[in-house]
Amino acid sequence: MAKRKSDQIELVEVEQVSASQSSAPIWEKYPNLLLYVVGAIALGIGGWWLYKEMIVKPKQVEAVAAMWQAEQQFGRDSFQLALNDPGGGFDGFLALADKFSGTPAGNMAHYYAGVCFLQSGDFDNAIAQMEDFDAKGTLLPALKNGILGDCYAEKQDYAKALDYYEDAAEATENDLLAMYYFKKLGMLHEHQGNKEAAIKAYERIRRDVANPTSGDWRDIEKYIYRAKGVQ
Repeated sequence: MAKRKSDQIELVEVEQVSASQSSAPIWEKYPNLLLYVVGAIALGIGGWWLYKEMIVKPKQVEAVAAMWQAEQQFGRDSFQLALNDPGGGFDGFLALADKFSGTPAGNMAHYYAGVCFLQSGDFDNAIAQMEDFDAKGTLLPALKNGILGDCYAEKQDYAKALDYYEDAAEATENDLLAMYYFKKLGMLHEHQGNKEAAIKAYERIRRDVANPTSGDWRDIEKYIYRAKGVQ
């Protein structure tokens, strides 16, 4: 049975509308979708702001107050006490890093814990803590890399130690800190018998971080002559 003309016209119109909808951009097909997306983003931003203001900031204040006893023990070189039991009912850096995770103070507790482990000869745990430490700013990235270099040097993984010392020296614009790690880099290269690389590191000190007031800088010629085998 043949379709009536009106039916054929209606079918064509439906097919045209369907084709138009399928090829239209998503914002034309679903005009309210962008509103939902924008609303979700705004809700997410608002939720993050509330989280920071109502949870992170008060938690940070509490963390700073809780850390002072561990910091006191750290300053006395009592690294095991600072790490685990600083006394007075206060937590050590290990517990603090976990308890105040997500705060700047909790993040710094990882750094302190890493140094404590390094000073106690537990290099694997020192590495683990430093890897959890989020280093930002002009000094902390260099310190983090330098401590990791010390850990790997103690483990006699000299290739990794050299990489970290170089990263530490390159990570800061502080001349004294850069000089310190370039010197470590050169001395470890010397220890490995790689005189050319050692001289290159020492030359970086002489050229890039010149500081005539520093004893290390004034003595750098001695290191260069030593690496060259000049007596």
